[in-house]
Amino acid sequence: MSDNEQIIRGVLIQVADARLLLPNATIAEVLSFADPEPVANAPDWLLGRIRWRGWQLPLVAFSRFAGIADEKGGLGSKVIVLKALGGDPKHPFFAVLTQGFPRLVTVTEAALSSEGDDANVPAGVLARVRLNEDDALVPDLAVLEESLVEALAAAA
Repeated sequence: MSDNEQIIRGVLIQVADARLLLPNATIAEVLSFADPEPVANAPDWLLGRIRWRGWQLPLVAFSRFAGIADEKGGLGSKVIVLKALGGDPKHPFFAVLTQGFPRLVTVTEAALSSEGDDANVPAGVLARVRLNEDDALVPDLAVLEESLVEALAAAA
């Protein structure tokens, strides 16, 4: 590793039929899955709302959002609370359904490579990458947050 190589702490998060790679700094907390309160007229990827520290957080099934796989919470599922990057004061956090605990990883330029054609990625995904031996998707959190805000406004 060279002196000027940047190291980023990341997490690999297992969702239905895919792994997501996120910066560790975006994660606020990991919770056990509990059935969310349904949101009327919501898209199928918005599973409902969960209570967390006085907030009502929207719970997203990312695999459904990206059109990768049908995904439902159940025994062994976890919920990851993410800090929203969009700066919307009404929605500073949201939650993503996962299959188990996130795995902490060290991301370096040498360990990370792009996989395939980025024009052919699922909706809500910035890139397909390979980190050491793991294939992963880098989610487009800005698109996900915009879609969440639109879905919640339409459901209100």
